Amino acid sequence: MKRVLCIFAHPDDESFGPSGTIHLLTKTYEVYLICVTNGDAGKNSHATSKLPLGKIRQRELRASSKFLGTKKVFFLNYADGSLNNLQYHEIAAKIKKISDRLKPEIFITFEPRGVSGHLDHIAVSMISSYVFEKLNYVKKIMYYCLSREQTSKFGENFIYRPDGYKLEEIDETVDISAVRKIKTDSMYLHKSQVHDAQRIIKLFGNFMKEYFLVRFRE
Repeated sequence: MKRVLCIFAHPDDESFGPSGTIHLLTKTYEVYLICVTNGDAGKNSHATSKLPLGKIRQRELRASSKFLGTKKVFFLNYADGSLNNLQYHEIAAKIKKISDRLKPEIFITFEPRGVSGHLDHIAVSMISSYVFEKLNYVKKIMYYCLSREQTSKFGENFIYRPDGYKLEEIDETVDISAVRKIKTDSMYLHKSQVHDAQRIIKLFGNFMKEYFLVRFRE
């Protein structure tokens, strides 16, 4: 069966990001997920466990990933907020090693500005692009992005909040209207991050479409 490899920075990026598309792809592909950091720097809004936050968030990601229909999650276990140029080649080598085992046809990651401007997101996008260039068996890389209409709802809580993309700049639009509930349910499986889930659902609660920039193997 053909395979897809999703590469994200934090536990919850898959759900708060292109979870509708991920779920739809599991119908025709084996979908795998790499999570680069353990999410240990985040806020915990469901503090009922004595486990460290990173362990809680890994457990939540496993539950969300299984719910969405993916086959396996690979954790690289870097500290949340720590990604920098000293680690880029090390992370790239780890992603390549996993990719060489799976031989996916498609990568899914963040668009180059990290969607929200998060530096970990930007790093993972750049590293994924670097690995894509080196792997002939990966035929397509999909960069999850937001439209300009979506980012206009953000407000001013970001130090760097990139604008979304104009519709004519977006390469692929996925209709997720049939799996809207799957998307929101997967978001709520990240119980420690329910504050972010509620904020995102309030902003974008219709969840009819997901957008991607796309590059194909030349």
